[in-house]
Amino acid sequence: MTFATPKAEGWRHAFTFVLLIGILSFFADFAYEGARSIIGPYLSSLGASAAIVGFVTGFGEFLGYGLRLVSGRAADKTGKLWPITILGYVVQMLAVPALALTGSWPAAAVLIILERAGRATRNPPRDVMLSHAGTRLGGYGWVFGLNEALDQAGAMVGPLVIAAVLAGKGDYHAAFAALLAPALITLTFVAVARLRYPRPQEMEGERAAPVQQGGRFPRVYWVYLAGAALVGAGFADYPLIAYHFSRAHTVPGAWIAIFYAIAMGTGGAGSLLFGRLFDRFGFSVLIWLTLLSAAFAPLVFLGNFWLALAGAAIWGIGTGVHESIIPAAVAPMIPAERRASAFGLFTAGYGLFWFLGSGAIGLLYDVSPVAAMIFCVATQLAAVPIFLSVASTAPLGSTAGGASGRARE
Repeated sequence: MTFATPKAEGWRHAFTFVLLIGILSFFADFAYEGARSIIGPYLSSLGASAAIVGFVTGFGEFLGYGLRLVSGRAADKTGKLWPITILGYVVQMLAVPALALTGSWPAAAVLIILERAGRATRNPPRDVMLSHAGTRLGGYGWVFGLNEALDQAGAMVGPLVIAAVLAGKGDYHAAFAALLAPALITLTFVAVARLRYPRPQEMEGERAAPVQQGGRFPRVYWVYLAGAALVGAGFADYPLIAYHFSRAHTVPGAWIAIFYAIAMGTGGAGSLLFGRLFDRFGFSVLIWLTLLSAAFAPLVFLGNFWLALAGAAIWGIGTGVHESIIPAAVAPMIPAERRASAFGLFTAGYGLFWFLGSGAIGLLYDVSPVAAMIFCVATQLAAVPIFLSVASTAPLGSTAGGASGRARE
């Protein structure tokens, strides 16, 4: 008879936690990405103008990133990772199916913004809990990559299910009501994860970074944030891309949602692969992926059907990188007890520049799609020298690998 070693038990314990969070992320994205795939036309059916649709979705995204600074600091100050995470999931998962009960665009707008606020509330403490498992499982990139892969799988399935419901019943309220099932499944898995892992910080082995003196984040963190902000500023939102497809007639209307599903699928697969590569090769992986993601703009804004499809797939890879490798690179810079604040501040800054960049891209697009494309490429390429500077001044590659090494020792 063989017995599992404490080391193997610790690995299995951490992996089960990551898998539970990944499964609930699948159903959460199933619910809210399914809803978001029809929010634009739904608001329009309620009498909202294009300006109202743009403001509601844009403000929701801004709030969805900005509030992470608040929830991250609250998580660090109180140490209540689970209560804050649970609050965020409850708000988000109740707001989504509640859209089925709305009959006016102001009521729908409130729920749309609440959904983003719920997501903002739960993300920083949840990411900290995932980072605790990273030291046990061979690196932060793989942990965040696996979660994002399951996350994006749900983001692909949700819109397809909504499309099927609309094809069968043609009713937005029925489509939103169908999302009650994945929303309740999400909350069930949140409860299971909380009961099985009441103190996820105990999975953290040797700390990935020394405690910072004076409570300040290291300089490399701020430099890295500057580079990530440029990447976010040059990354167009899919609604604008879809708008271009429709206006330029490069993609038939029925295919625009399919392109989005394909983008989510490539993003999920890519985040899993590139997360593992990040753990093995370090920060250089992010530099190459930044160069790759910059190619989405000329393909989607200037290409024909097939080039636009390739551009959508690359855009999807970019979203996976933003949600997995970019935060994974933050984890080894910051001690565990300050990671929630670091994640919250980082994503708030990233989201602010994404919001400002999206506005700039939209204004430039009204002038010329070529001008919008140039802005997207230029801002993302401008981040590459900054990332090279980060790679040369901080041993992120060895840190990521070091987490892997400690997990196997």
